[in-house]
Amino acid sequence: MTPLIVEVVRGDMVESRHAVAVAVVDPQGAAVLAAGETGALVYPRSAIKPIQALSVVESGAADAFGLGDAELALAAASHSGEPRHAALVASWLARIGLGESDLECGAHAPSDATAALALSRAGVAPSALHNNCSGKHAGFLSVARHLGVPTRGYIAPDHEVQRRALAILAEMAGCDLAHAPHGVDGCGIPVAGMPLASLALAWARLADPAREPADRRAAILRVRQAMAAEPILVAGTGRFTTRVIAATQGAVLLKEGAEGVYCGAVPAQGLGIALKAADGASRAAAVAIGEVLRRLGALDAAASLADALHPVLRNHAGRAVGAIRIAAGAP
Repeated sequence: MTPLIVEVVRGDMVESRHAVAVAVVDPQGAAVLAAGETGALVYPRSAIKPIQALSVVESGAADAFGLGDAELALAAASHSGEPRHAALVASWLARIGLGESDLECGAHAPSDATAALALSRAGVAPSALHNNCSGKHAGFLSVARHLGVPTRGYIAPDHEVQRRALAILAEMAGCDLAHAPHGVDGCGIPVAGMPLASLALAWARLADPAREPADRRAAILRVRQAMAAEPILVAGTGRFTTRVIAATQGAVLLKEGAEGVYCGAVPAQGLGIALKAADGASRAAAVAIGEVLRRLGALDAAASLADALHPVLRNHAGRAVGAIRIAAGAP
């Protein structure tokens, strides 16, 4: 099928084009919208964090450690490393009797420019707390602590917490991941290749868990509630994911992944969305998912998102020099 094409326009000319495969399905896997090769294998990257976060609830760790919306939103997050993000992860780790040194995600500078500049001016090196995946890792460590299994090496594919997370993903996606291509994510967590349509199915079941077992349904509703209540923790200030969740008051839940992956759930319609920009361009993926949500009528009341849905390219002087848009005649 023809992919969705996102164009980057500069002046009078289309400067570049990005091909995006899109799958929108219901909880039974029936396609509602499709473009490109929806059966092609993709690494979902961080777009599955809300699904991985289900293990924190299902294992009993969330209740055992009194985790609330903030912690569960961070477990589902690729946060910007802002002060609140780092402070909440630090306090969470202290609650479970661990610390920053127990995180195996590595350190990188905050993606939020203000937070990064503040650290630099203070002469403070970024820590693992600022890693965009530190919340997910705190979630995995919580599961390990609650189950009484080793916390060291929790990122290994054969560790109990990773086996649990992969099993949940396979069940939600309705596909066998045991023999799928496997790799390692940017933060060290195992990642499995899966059909784009299966990734959309996992998100559709996140949107409509009515047919899921009671414990899974309860976990899904709890993670969804956390993301809706704390959109700033799911991504960060000014980020597209945060803005959409906030503008729709949780009627749309989004999660981006590296290399041009974006996923979403529209609970009122019981639909899951998964898309992948073939060249890994995140800017194309954001515009594409905005277009998909527009077609589904999921953003009709979100006038505040106009600038994000139709982004303008500006030069360093702030002058508008182009735009990113959906190509005319797109499927």
